[in-house]
Amino acid sequence: MQLMVELEPTRTKPKHNYSKLDVLSSTECTNLIAKQINFLDYLFNCVSINPTTTPITDTTDDYFTKLIDTNLRGTFNTTRACIPCMHPGSAIVNVSSICGLQGLTKTLAAELGPKGIRVNAVAPGPTDTQTFAGNVKGSERMEKDVEGIALGRLGRAEEVADVVVFLFREGSSFVNGGVWEVHGGMK
Repeated sequence: MQLMVELEPTRTKPKHNYSKLDVLSSTECTNLIAKQINFLDYLFNCVSINPTTTPITDTTDDYFTKLIDTNLRGTFNTTRACIPCMHPGSAIVNVSSICGLQGLTKTLAAELGPKGIRVNAVAPGPTDTQTFAGNVKGSERMEKDVEGIALGRLGRAEEVADVVVFLFREGSSFVNGGVWEVHGGMK
């Protein structure tokens, strides 16, 4: 993978350096950035491999790992390495693709729909569970989280479960490829 970094930038004549980098190695990302960059105005993550049209049942574990590692871990590693060099006013832009808008749920729904298999997703908002950040960090944090919910309270796990049950029932037999937001009207 290639990484372009701007060294000693000026508003009139930016200087660039191209370095070879394995974005899957967090150590390589951290070391390269630490050695070559003092401050960074912009990060453009444009590293990816395209998914194939191979059916999911024929996709190998190795290919799936390579796809996820490159498209997700690579962006994560470079971003994490660059953050210490960034300042207020800096910006990060990640390249996705139209496939990114589709997501795994919609892709599986399109592939498996002709086989009569429906695929949907639930996307819960702040829900009162043991692992919810507000519960872990205390009442002050929870109050702040609740302020951002139109219904004025956290969701309950059973409310998310009710949507899941609906999606399993015959009454949802024409529901496919949907992402169901269960968040109480987050603002």
